[in-house]
Order: sequence, then C-alpha cells, then structure tokens
Amino acid sequence: MKVLFDHNLSPRLARALQAFFDGQHEISALHDKFSPSITDIALFEELSREEVWIFISGDRRIFRNKAERTAFRESRLIGMFLCPALYKAREIKKLEKLLVLWESIEKAVSVLQPGAMFEFPMKSLRLRQMRD
Repeated sequence: MKVLFDHNLSPRLARALQAFFDGQHEISALHDKFSPSITDIALFEELSREEVWIFISGDRRIFRNKAERTAFRESRLIGMFLCPALYKAREIKKLEKLLVLWESIEKAVSVLQPGAMFEFPMKSLRLRQMRD
C-alpha cells in the first residue's frame, strides 16, 4: 500500500508510520516527494500515473471545492480526511487514530474504487464515507 500525507499534516506522522510499517507499506510526506507549491489538481494527476495511493489530509477544502473534488474523484487515489476535531488534535492523538484505523484502511484499499473519500472520526472506530 502506498500512502501520502498532505502538506497540512506533520511529516513526522508519515515518518513514524513508515518506520513502524517498514517493508510492508510505502509511506511518505508530500514535501518528501513533491514541491510544496504543487497544486492539488496537479498532485492528483501526478499520483494517478502510478498505482493506487492513499492520500491522507486535513484539507477538507478538497471535498468542498468542485474542481478539486472532481479531479480527486477522477483520480486513482483513495482519500482519508481528518475530521475537524482530529485535525486540531495533538500529533500523538492523530498517530493513535491512524494506528487504530490502519486495518480498516488496508481493507478499504482492497475493495474500494479509486476516487473514494473517507473521514477519520475523532471518537468512532469506523471510517465514514464522504458523499457528494
């Protein structure tokens, strides 16, 4: 599984998970692979040239902006977006939630069509699909 953390999340999250899942998954921070000035639409197009990526972000604007949402839906990405409360939480809480939901993410990748978007909840142990 390939996972990319958006620039609005700490690269330390990506590095911690990469260390934990070394040899099992490829986990990167956006700024380790791309220029920080890359637009979301260009990023989605670039990642879609490869196999399916999991894109983890706190930027819910992607879901609300019609052009970005359309580009994402047409991409080969599966989106995982932090709910507002989790996005505002401390890094350790974000890491904890990612680890708790990791098996759900792995299962989602095996059955979902690219372009799907999900929300990481603050309290629940289930991913919630984001619908247009």
